[in-house]
Amino acid sequence: MMRFFLIGAILLSIAAAYYIYLPLPSTISEPWKLMFMDAILRGIMHVAQVFESTSTGLKRQSKRGVVYFHGGGWTLGSGKMQTYFLQCRTMAEDLDAVVISIEYRLAPEARFPDQYNDALQASKRILTAEVLAQYSIDPERLAVSGDSAGANLAAAVAQQMALDSSAPIKYKVQALLYPVLQALDFNTPSYQQNGNIPILHRPLMVRFWLEYLGGNPRLVSSLLANNHTALNQGHKIAAAKAKINWTQLLPVAFQKNYKPLFPFQGDPKLLDELPGLLDVRASPLLAEKEALKAVPPTYIMTCEHDVLRDEGQMYARRLIEAGVAVTVDHYEDGFHGCLSFAFGPFRFSVGMRSFKNYIHWLTKNL
Repeated sequence: MMRFFLIGAILLSIAAAYYIYLPLPSTISEPWKLMFMDAILRGIMHVAQVFESTSTGLKRQSKRGVVYFHGGGWTLGSGKMQTYFLQCRTMAEDLDAVVISIEYRLAPEARFPDQYNDALQASKRILTAEVLAQYSIDPERLAVSGDSAGANLAAAVAQQMALDSSAPIKYKVQALLYPVLQALDFNTPSYQQNGNIPILHRPLMVRFWLEYLGGNPRLVSSLLANNHTALNQGHKIAAAKAKINWTQLLPVAFQKNYKPLFPFQGDPKLLDELPGLLDVRASPLLAEKEALKAVPPTYIMTCEHDVLRDEGQMYARRLIEAGVAVTVDHYEDGFHGCLSFAFGPFRFSVGMRSFKNYIHWLTKNL
């Protein structure tokens, strides 16, 4: 045994001497001391390189990625707000994902299509090999998501990115939380049923649309009466209304005893003042079937006590008819914005429950 130790010590000494020894000029000061110091420095550098290599290897373990657009009627909100910050941080932790919360310009300084363009350009920039590699995001596990007006931007961007043949990297899924998807009918059953329910009253949603589309606030009453989609408004309106026909697209349980409201005579100038009303970039529910077929598998959350309930349900139906896999998560006790109340001091049970199910779907499908 002692002989093995002795042999090992000799071999180690030889290896150390080999590592330390360098042929140096005879005139250099204290060559062995310099060789020893050089060996120490080289040793430190080698250890650092090994550590860096290991760290780089860890960083390259790709993660899921979620591009998130906050709500606020295109006029309010920020990813820096406590609720959105906590939501996105918790999403990152629970999903083991990189969550990128997008800031976009807001009305009244910015009007449609500024917000949409900001969202689209951000997506195009993020969905590049360079950026995804920088943040160690798996290019095949990307989701686009948002709530309310942010879900509107997410849906519009998902449609455009899916149709963009020049974009090699696509979103794998989209997840829309109580999305805003149309501005042609402010008298769907959910608008009639929940017009005075917090936190999104019916006139407020119309005001948000006018802010987004650059319309005069005096038009609120006209839009509430559906004067912009009256029966005398022409073929363009008739074709668009067919895509939001809730008598055909909504489950009977949501239709209840409500009746469609479209006056015979409307204001023909409304469409001239608000051309964005018929723009699919503003109203993703108006997309043609060919565009809908291209979008990725979809999660849509709707709430019973929300004026936007029906457009989320109608979008789900149109996507399903186009052949897209859709999960609809409906909350009978939910209200607009409730998922945001899974965080902060004013927590609601439906907020925590809806957030948990949202994360579960993303975990399973992303």
